[in-house]
Amino acid sequence: MVVAASTCRTETVFDYSWKHVVVAYWNRYPNPSSAHVLTEDTIQREVRDGKLFSRRLLSKTNPVPKWGARFYNNVPVKIVEDSVLDPVKKTFTTFTRNLGMTKIMKVDEIVVYSEQKDGSTLAVRRAYISSQVFGFSRAIRAFGIERFKSNGNKASNGFNHVLRRMFPHSLVGGGHHQPAVTPTSSVAEVPGATTSAPNSSSNHNNIGTLKSTAKVGYEFFKCHATKIAQLFSVKN
Repeated sequence: MVVAASTCRTETVFDYSWKHVVVAYWNRYPNPSSAHVLTEDTIQREVRDGKLFSRRLLSKTNPVPKWGARFYNNVPVKIVEDSVLDPVKKTFTTFTRNLGMTKIMKVDEIVVYSEQKDGSTLAVRRAYISSQVFGFSRAIRAFGIERFKSNGNKASNGFNHVLRRMFPHSLVGGGHHQPAVTPTSSVAEVPGATTSAPNSSSNHNNIGTLKSTAKVGYEFFKCHATKIAQLFSVKN
């Protein structure tokens, strides 16, 4: 059975070197925008083939809308975060997923931090959100996408706060990039979701494009999630 899901992709440019961004990443919490992050613990870390592999367990909480209270309460949710740091290619990839309430809403997120030509650091975030709640899946996924965007802005602002505090005189890339997250693709659904019939050939083409984009995003998550899980010897 193919579970209906939604995908979203955002980009953020940090006006700090890749090295500084990676160092600051391990010191992100606490910050003024991280009140929803309750705990963080590193449970595994090792160097293999010149790459740093880490696994962390975080506890987060977020308020839910009134209609969501019927499905779950506002209780902390455990998040597992796997990451791979490649100092040669200068890429830092994180993969996070929630451990609890996965039938209600499962969120898989991949973030890739890479060095740019002007010395700044680009963070590309991709989210894959699914729900198995019959009759409410679409609403829950829409809520998840909006929460992903909102939390992305908070995370970006909080991260920039930490970067400014740790490296106050190390701006690169002109220092002109805005801290807010910039969405670069629309929300779409992968196979399994239903859509209403289009009213024109133009709408039909747009929907086809969105579905195609979403399918590519789904395959990206499926491939990378499996690879990262295998690296940590975890059955996905």
